[in-house]
Amino acid sequence: MHKATSEEDLRWVWAGASCPRFDDVKIGVAKETRDGEARVAMVPELVDKLTDLGYDVLVEPGAGKHALLADEDYFRAGAAIRGSALVEADVVVSVQPLDVDRIARLRRGTTTISFLPVNQEPETVVALRDAGTTAHAVEFVPRISRAQSMDALSSQALVSGYRCAIVAAGMLRRFFPLNMTAAGTVQAAEVVVLGAGVAGLQAIATAKRLGAVVRAYDVRAAAAEEIRSMGAKAIELDLETLEGAGGYAREMTEDRAARQRELLTPYIAAADALITTAAVPGRRAPLLVSREMVEEMKPGSVVVDLASESGGNVEGSVPGEVVRIGNAQVWGGRNVPSQMPGPASKLYAQNIVNLVTLMTTRDDEGNGVFAPDFDDEIVAGSCVTRDGAIVHEPTREAIEGPAPEPPPPPTPPEPEPEPVTQPDQPYDQEADQ
Repeated sequence: MHKATSEEDLRWVWAGASCPRFDDVKIGVAKETRDGEARVAMVPELVDKLTDLGYDVLVEPGAGKHALLADEDYFRAGAAIRGSALVEADVVVSVQPLDVDRIARLRRGTTTISFLPVNQEPETVVALRDAGTTAHAVEFVPRISRAQSMDALSSQALVSGYRCAIVAAGMLRRFFPLNMTAAGTVQAAEVVVLGAGVAGLQAIATAKRLGAVVRAYDVRAAAAEEIRSMGAKAIELDLETLEGAGGYAREMTEDRAARQRELLTPYIAAADALITTAAVPGRRAPLLVSREMVEEMKPGSVVVDLASESGGNVEGSVPGEVVRIGNAQVWGGRNVPSQMPGPASKLYAQNIVNLVTLMTTRDDEGNGVFAPDFDDEIVAGSCVTRDGAIVHEPTREAIEGPAPEPPPPPTPPEPEPEPVTQPDQPYDQEADQ
């Protein structure tokens, strides 16, 4: 196999695979440029999944550096390393959305696939619209069975949940597991997890594997059984459950939230570590724990707030910082999946491969064709901009305002009056003579 020894070598396109090729369509892998983002949208071990479909894969130099993936790894997998990857590409994949300057350099009609926080970055949506791109937001992939393999929110939440448990164990100045020795017995740490979605369940599972005693609570009725399946004890409160659409909890009233905080206070006060994971994409995170509740925790306690970036489940948490509230250290999560860029990138890249595969069809001769079917609910549901317009209706309305009301139907013309006819006169035969 040819060994890449220079920049010119790295620009050499793999030619050994015998698979159908696209004449023009290329997939460009962007180098992430935002502060703190260490993930990459494609990993070398999955490049062949795209080349086998018939795509050429172009990777920006250094795209995988922060995930410990070298340019040569991509080259050996069949990708070309090019500084012009995004300009040449017909499909651009990234983790974070491209910045406005890079969007402006894309060719009109380019498809982009990335996370796209439309509420926080309306200027990016406008730039994608004005550049004539077809932009897909992975967080808008519908939460249906057929789309599970494309669900980037879930794959990244898995990483986040694990990381939260490890952070709590690292910050807590005591053992997680029970230890019985000749010198005495050290009791297991008490951990409380609030929120039992993908991240919460992974935090529960990891804390249990580390030996902690884990209790957890979620407002959804189905969550209690899932909590028990992880070996934790479900906290049961005398409150109505709040089932929402798409597997998320629906928003609670302030009265119910206050009552919930009151009932959770003794559990949190007894905990050595508290992990909160409740969040809904595009909405502010619910306030589950007040400052007063944290102040009741014992000396040396640790609080890990995964939802800090979206407003926080814990009052007073700060994204990317550790602050002290009472006796507890409060860790605010900031881009938590990026803190484990290797596994996070691999999972995300598989989501991307599955989504691109859905958008690929075969022509009559068996050759691959990039042809997204916008009648498919996954393709249509994830699409934000297309053909110079914002097609995701809530986003369009937030940026451009309500759609103008259609003009009233034209008034039909007044019917012409029917001509008046005189009745026939009786025929007078004698007069006629």
